[in-house]
Amino acid sequence: MLIDMKIGFAITGSFCTHSAALSTVEDLVKKGADVYPIVSSIVNETGTRFFESGVVVSELERITGHKVISTIEKAEPIGPRKLLDVVCVAPCTGNTLGKMAGGITDTAVLMACKAHLRNQRPVVLAVSTNDGLGASAKNIGHLMTCKNIYFVPFRQDDPINKPMSLVARFDLVPATIECALEGKQIQPILT
Repeated sequence: MLIDMKIGFAITGSFCTHSAALSTVEDLVKKGADVYPIVSSIVNETGTRFFESGVVVSELERITGHKVISTIEKAEPIGPRKLLDVVCVAPCTGNTLGKMAGGITDTAVLMACKAHLRNQRPVVLAVSTNDGLGASAKNIGHLMTCKNIYFVPFRQDDPINKPMSLVARFDLVPATIECALEGKQIQPILT
């Protein structure tokens, strides 16, 4: 199902999940997808305890064979040119969820989503936020009701020490994309 699919794979700043995101990109490429990497400015410019600055970008380019889309200007043509079959934001932070729910388009990732949605094509969100059951809950709820937006199943990642935190099941990203391409939300969403 994913063979020759053009997937925009967008990464936002949940740095602790970037290893899982890179593994997911590798998996999608192995399944025959043509993956186009997109990153938020924070991912493009920031080094962390997980990766030095520039490592995520260089790995994405190595794995996919495509230059990373890292600016609003480079992301905007995704819509008018109908460049992609699906956009997947993995990880999708609480900040990105809030901006998307509020119609704010101030990063390459948000522009890619907006540009893609204008063609009524699917956007898949893989939540990763420490406040998913707190301040971000209303944004998750709102986006779940929006046409052409689909969620990767998610769970509490540490209910004792971080009771509000949610993280997507990155192993279910390919299956979620396949369902989204058929206009279906994979179930169950809560795992």
